[in-house]
Amino acid sequence: MAQTKRKRRRKHRGTQAGTIERAGRTGGGRTREEGKEIARRRRQERLNRPPTWKGAAQRAAIAAAVFGVLVVVVFRRPPVQGATLAAFMLLVYIPLGYLTDKGIYTFRQRRKAAARK
Repeated sequence: MAQTKRKRRRKHRGTQAGTIERAGRTGGGRTREEGKEIARRRRQERLNRPPTWKGAAQRAAIAAAVFGVLVVVVFRRPPVQGATLAAFMLLVYIPLGYLTDKGIYTFRQRRKAAARK
């Protein structure tokens, strides 16, 4: 039979009188400024990471899949032709994406080094 009640995510103990004691929240809230600072720091960490072939391949796979679907749907080509073109585009997109990422990364690193001087 299907479960009708949602299960608890946190444990709580009931007392003999029937009251429930819950553990208090331990992760204090953060202010808006703290949130902005954390977001700023995460963005800098992300931008300072060098590009990888894996990331380029993942983005290329998504782009090639979209391309293949568009060829089939918009241009009304057979699915085999869409898959073939998508595979070819994947081979083109991977190195193109990596080289683009590497160029942008190198540009940012040079600009950052120039700002320090």
